[in-house]
Amino acid sequence: MAGTTRRDFLESSMWAAATAAMAGPVLETVARSEESGAASERLRIAVVGLNGRGQDHLNGYMRRKDCEVVAVCDVDSDVVGKKGVDVVEKATGKKPVPYSDIRKLLEDKSINAISIATPNHWHALAAIWSIQAGKDVYVEKPVSHNVAEGRRIVDAARKYDKICQTGTQSRSQTGTKEAMAFLHAGKIGDIKVARGLCYKRRPSIGARGNYSVPTTVDYDLWAGPAPMSPLTRPKFHYDWHWQWDAGNGDLGNQGIHQMDLARWGLGVSDIGNAVYSYGGRFGYEDAGDTANTQVTVHDYGDKTLVFEVRGLPTPDFKGATVGVIFEGTEGYLVLTSYEGGVAFDKDGKEIAKFKGAADHYDNFVKAVRSRKSSDLNADILEGHLSSALCHLGNISYRLGEQVSVADAKQRLAGAKLASEATATFERFTNHLVENKVNLDKTQVGFGPVLALDPKSETFTGSLADKANPMLSREYRKGFEVPASAEKV
Repeated sequence: MAGTTRRDFLESSMWAAATAAMAGPVLETVARSEESGAASERLRIAVVGLNGRGQDHLNGYMRRKDCEVVAVCDVDSDVVGKKGVDVVEKATGKKPVPYSDIRKLLEDKSINAISIATPNHWHALAAIWSIQAGKDVYVEKPVSHNVAEGRRIVDAARKYDKICQTGTQSRSQTGTKEAMAFLHAGKIGDIKVARGLCYKRRPSIGARGNYSVPTTVDYDLWAGPAPMSPLTRPKFHYDWHWQWDAGNGDLGNQGIHQMDLARWGLGVSDIGNAVYSYGGRFGYEDAGDTANTQVTVHDYGDKTLVFEVRGLPTPDFKGATVGVIFEGTEGYLVLTSYEGGVAFDKDGKEIAKFKGAADHYDNFVKAVRSRKSSDLNADILEGHLSSALCHLGNISYRLGEQVSVADAKQRLAGAKLASEATATFERFTNHLVENKVNLDKTQVGFGPVLALDPKSETFTGSLADKANPMLSREYRKGFEVPASAEKV
């Protein structure tokens, strides 16, 4: 019980413990740099999106001597006041300028950097607009709502020579870096499979219905690039994660962190050769659209990335609930997202341990000052590629058909790495049984295997006509994400 409580605390705080532990050394470093003249001016920061991760963004900059949060932006007037202006003023003694519309905020030429923690559907447009306005950008994960958007952010950052950091904090953790160096040095042999795990309890979000948008929310601005659809979920904030218009399910929420680590550990730098996914929303009926139990498989030739999402109660797998398991020819490594990693030989004997925290905001600030995107631990290109994998898995899932459990198992018998695919599916079905899901009456959403051209980042093959339009979306007038590199 104590272990579970600790893990839940760590996950909900999203690195708060690491940040607190590092606060002293970071401030000492900043003070020294100011004394030497390296930080002669404070960076003027604006935080956009003040719920959830937005609070961590505020804290990440407010505690620094070389940064000042001068503006806050949120489309909810109650949030921008209580979670923006009031929080900053209480912590720093200075009142930031509040905005509801990011376009007005970006007119302030004195602002150096924009830190984005909006809902997913706003990430790309907010980042691109900010870069075009001459700002450096820290953008939360996933960096995009669809594949094409992520590539357009990369294009914009390169075109305007701006620093653009992705909010995948694990890339700054010293323990993670050491674990990756260990893997890439071949210490457990050749890595054949990286298995990302997102085992996080996700209860029902309530019945689908017709609900009123809070009166404090400018819904036109909240929707932005997305359709301005009627509100069908009871809770306005956060639960957008589980509806396709704004969210990407847990693949794009928590899972993107582990997807990024899995891709990094495999040493692959594109979106792969093919993808397929299966799953469903099991255990309850609610307003959610996305899968709460899902398996996604990415084909990288001689390497495979498998990702498992489980939103119903579940035990760990090889000691991890949220993390990545790297399976090598000479052993395996279990890397959890918040507590470090442990490597084992083929007999299960521990051979190495990795642990150590760091400050992702510090890395961003240093890169802004150096003007070298190569100084970033999580450059926008890395964020785009890992986010794209999440979107690709969801595309296969959404193009799938409802089949029986027996039919799904039969299809996997002919899949690449059939024994691995079958074993993963058996654990998937056992998980459903453990949560009292009747397999005889259950249909699984089984997506097709979609071939990919990693260079053009598009689908090929017989289903390309259906899949390629899902790489982007239709945008509302005035909120269009650029369709090509030439237009960013």
